Amino acid sequence: MTTRARTLRLTADEAEALEAIAGVDELSVNEEIRRAIATHIAARRNDADFRKRLEASIERNKEILERLAR
Repeated sequence: MTTRARTLRLTADEAEALEAIAGVDELSVNEEIRRAIATHIAARRNDADFRKRLEASIERNKEILERLAR
């Protein structure tokens, strides 16, 4: 698995809560963040409204890319 580094800015309260949750779950903060992101992505994939917007975006970008290729 290839990984990429990202910077995440949290409020002090968010950081403290995240650290506390990670501690209780006996996981690293990074693992807690990865799990939260995976859950969010799965939810978006199952969201019908999001899928409609995604398909519309794919079509728009496909048209733009096809014009650029000419």
